Amino acid sequence: MRLLLAALLATMGAVFVAPPAQAASQAVTMENYSYSPSTLTVRVGDTVTWTNHDQAPHDVTTTSAPVAIKSPMLSTGQSFSYTFTTPGTYSYYCSIHPDMRAQVIVQPAPAAAAPATTAPKSTPKPTTAAPKTSAVAQAPVAQQPTPSMSMPAQSEAPAAQVPAATPEQPAVAAGVAPTATTSLDPMLIVAGVAAGIAVLCLLVLGSRRQT
Repeated sequence: MRLLLAALLATMGAVFVAPPAQAASQAVTMENYSYSPSTLTVRVGDTVTWTNHDQAPHDVTTTSAPVAIKSPMLSTGQSFSYTFTTPGTYSYYCSIHPDMRAQVIVQPAPAAAAPATTAPKSTPKPTTAAPKTSAVAQAPVAQQPTPSMSMPAQSEAPAAQVPAATPEQPAVAAGVAPTATTSLDPMLIVAGVAAGIAVLCLLVLGSRRQT
């Protein structure tokens, strides 16, 4: 159980601790009175090593560079290393043999990628439709003249009462506010699972000690 708990803690540490970017090493040879390669591209933090394979001595002296470089005189089999910390183009030559020329192009270190963030979604406010009322203008009814001759009285049948129609109220559609969904971070899920397993292991160890 202790080994299992130690493995869980090591896994959590590997998840949350990102490995740093490692610097690279490049090599330049001095042979046949020339530098090989004559043009080398590296990044900030990389180290370049020059090794002399000629019988004659050589050195590394910058002619134009952001930072001046001057190596000691290198005999056969000797080397000189330099770690670049400033980006730019370093043109150099051998001070004993001016025809030996080369350059090192130093690029900036890659920037770390920032975590993407999602903007919260705005929920639209529900709108309600107001009922429309229409006013009906009643026109006055002109009175007709009554005839002069008398007519026999007739019994008028009572008119059937028609219930007044009630205007229907328009239904108000309430807007449903969309819920904003958020995505869980996979790292948090892994950390939660590992913490749960660790707590379970501690509980099992405690129960065994009590028994």
